Amino acid sequence: MEIYSLIDRLIKYSLKNSLITEDDVIFVRNELMALLHLKDWQDIKDDNSQIPEYPQKILNKICDYAVEQKIIEDGVADRDIFDTEIMGKFTAFPHEIIETFKELSNKNIKLATDFFYNFSKKTNYIRTERIEKNLYWKSPTEYGDLEITINLSKPEKDPKEIERQKNMPQVNYPKCLLCYENVGFSGTLTHPARQNHRVIPLTLEQERWYFQYSPYVYYNEHAIIFCSEHREMKINRDTFSRTLDFINQFPHYFIGSNADLPIVGGSILSHDHYQGGNHEFPMAKSEIEKEITFDEYPSIKAGIVKWPMSAIRLSSLNRKDLIDLADKILKTWREYSDEEVGVLAYTNSTPHNTITPIARRRGEYFEIDLVLRNNRTDEANPLGIFHPHSQHHNIKKENIGLIEVMGLAVLPGRLKIEMRKIAEYLKENDFEKKISDDKDIKKHLNWLKAFINKYPNIKNLSVDEILENILNVEIGLTFSRVLEDAGVFKRDEKGNKAFLKFINHIGGRF
Repeated sequence: MEIYSLIDRLIKYSLKNSLITEDDVIFVRNELMALLHLKDWQDIKDDNSQIPEYPQKILNKICDYAVEQKIIEDGVADRDIFDTEIMGKFTAFPHEIIETFKELSNKNIKLATDFFYNFSKKTNYIRTERIEKNLYWKSPTEYGDLEITINLSKPEKDPKEIERQKNMPQVNYPKCLLCYENVGFSGTLTHPARQNHRVIPLTLEQERWYFQYSPYVYYNEHAIIFCSEHREMKINRDTFSRTLDFINQFPHYFIGSNADLPIVGGSILSHDHYQGGNHEFPMAKSEIEKEITFDEYPSIKAGIVKWPMSAIRLSSLNRKDLIDLADKILKTWREYSDEEVGVLAYTNSTPHNTITPIARRRGEYFEIDLVLRNNRTDEANPLGIFHPHSQHHNIKKENIGLIEVMGLAVLPGRLKIEMRKIAEYLKENDFEKKISDDKDIKKHLNWLKAFINKYPNIKNLSVDEILENILNVEIGLTFSRVLEDAGVFKRDEKGNKAFLKFINHIGGRF
C-alpha cells in the first residue's frame, strides 16, 4: 500500500504548489503508474500525512520502491534520473512557463523572477534539500565580512556507476550542460536528467539568450544567462553591452562573467554565459579607496576598490560611456606588461591578461567592477602565479572564479570532516603528533602552526567552540589571503605603485 500512498502524497504536494490542477490528477497518476509498472490502483483513505515543503523525501521513498522492484539500479545517478523523470510529469510545458513569466514581468520584473525561482524549487530542479546541507558562515576580515560555504550538496558517485560509465557509448548531445537542448532531456549516467528544467528566452543586444537558475544555487536566486548558440566564452565590448542590457531589464539582479582564459576562468569556457542573481556580495559592499578621474569620460565616477584583488569600479548614468571606457581598459590590459610585478601580456603568442567583469545597479546608476586577471604559470607556481599559493592549498586549491572573486568562498566538502577532526585533536597535549600521523589531516599542520599561538586557552573550549570561534575564523582569513594571491597588483608599496602606473597608462589620474 505504501507506494500508492506516496503517489497520492506527491500528487497532493503538486496540487498544493499549483504545479497541476484537479483536472490533471488522473493523467499524472496514470503516468506515474506506468513508470512504476503498476497495473492497478488502490485508493488511499484518510491519509493525514503532512505535505512537505519540498518533494525530495517522498521521491526518495519512491526510488527505494523502484530499486526493490528492480525498475532502476541503486546508484546516485540512477535515482536522480528517475526522480527527475517523476517530477517532469508535474512540470508545465515550456511555453506555459514563458507566458506566465512574461505576464508577470509586464507588471513587475521581480514578481516574474520570484515566480520562476519558486517554480524551479517546487519542481525539484533546484534541489533545495541537498543545498541545505551546505555549511555557510560569514568571516570578518580587513575587507569586510567574507562569505564561506562548504559545498556538501553534490553527492559523490558510486564506484559501480563510474565503472558502468566507462562502458557507455560516448554521445555529444546536448553538447554541454548549458545548451538549450538540456530542457526536457532524459539524462544519462554522465549527463544529468532535465525533464523538470525550464528556461526563459531573453534578448540581449539583439541576440537570443536564455535565463535559468543553477540547480545547485550558491547564493540567493543564483541565475545563469546563456547564449542560444554553443560558442566559446569571450570577454569583449559585447560583454559590457550585454551585461548592462541585462541589469537594465533586471535592475534587482547583478550579472558577472568568469574570465575567458584557463586557470583564472570558470569551469565551462566552451559555452558563452554569465552568472547573476539577487544577492549583494562582499565585494559590492566594499568602498572606493582611491578615486580616479578620466578626462575623456567626465560622466563616469571611478576608483580602485578596497579589495584583495585588483579591481577598478566605474559608475555612470551613461551606459555608452561606461561601455566605451570598460572596453578601453580591457583592450589596454590585454596588451599590458609590467615585468617588475610579474605581469606579462604574452608568452610567445599565448595571451595571459583578461578581466572578470561584474555589473549591478545603484538606483539609477549603472556600475561595473573590472577585476584584472593574469593566468601565467612558472616553475614555482605550476597552477598559476596569480592563483592560490601552495601554502593555502589545504583550504583552497581550485580556480578563483567569479563567485570567489566577489567574496564567496566555495570550499570542498572534505573540510567539514577535516576541521572537526582538527578541533578534536587540538584539545590534546600531543595534537601536533596526532595531526602528523593522520594522513587526511597532516596537510593542515603548517597552517595551524601559523595561528595556534593566538589562542592560548584553546584546550578550555569545546570542539564546537573551536570550530566556530577559531577554525571558521581562520578559514575566512585564509580565503582573504587566497584572494590576495590572485591579485595581479599586490597590496604593498610596490604593487600599489604598479597599479597606479597602469591607471595612468589608461588615461586615469588621481
